[in-house]
Amino acid sequence: MRHRGSADALRHLATEKFLEIGLKKNLYSLLKFPEVLSAKEQEFSKLIKDNQGLIIKVSRLYTNSLEDEQDLFQEIVLQLWRSYDTFKGQSKISTWMYRVALNTAITLFRKKTKSPQTDELMDFHHSGYIEDDDEKQQQISLLYKVVKMLPHVERAIVMMYLDDLPYRDISENLGITEVNARVKMNRLKKTLKQLMEKHA
Repeated sequence: MRHRGSADALRHLATEKFLEIGLKKNLYSLLKFPEVLSAKEQEFSKLIKDNQGLIIKVSRLYTNSLEDEQDLFQEIVLQLWRSYDTFKGQSKISTWMYRVALNTAITLFRKKTKSPQTDELMDFHHSGYIEDDDEKQQQISLLYKVVKMLPHVERAIVMMYLDDLPYRDISENLGITEVNARVKMNRLKKTLKQLMEKHA
């Protein structure tokens, strides 16, 4: 029988590592030892695993390198964990996660002095998702690149729109009216079309 003190120590270590690292590969390694995690930690681990695509997309759109993307991923996971107890189920879990992820990304983004127009475009080939001989994937790559040229709020609107979030959720996440969200997105469609034609 495992000594209780040892179990508590392992749980503490796992929790600290969980909060400190946050990257999906390390989350997976933690999930291999569910007996070390509390019920709450197991629940949160599954939540991150099931919704990691959302966090990756936010991290990718607000960073310019793989290292920064990983750092932002970690920070978003940390902020999600810190605010996990505040989620009351009054909205979809994905809406809440978007709100926390975007607030985290935009806060860090605003601390930087670089302008979105002069930021170096991210090399999306590092993700392994883009294949040069696949026209559809090239279009996706181009879309990501031009979206990164937009100001931070507009990036968020486009990303949530492409994820089929209703305007009600988009407006709630960004603190704007639903009408404003619709108007902005209609304008952004024209802007994105022009940018894609220019950079194709």
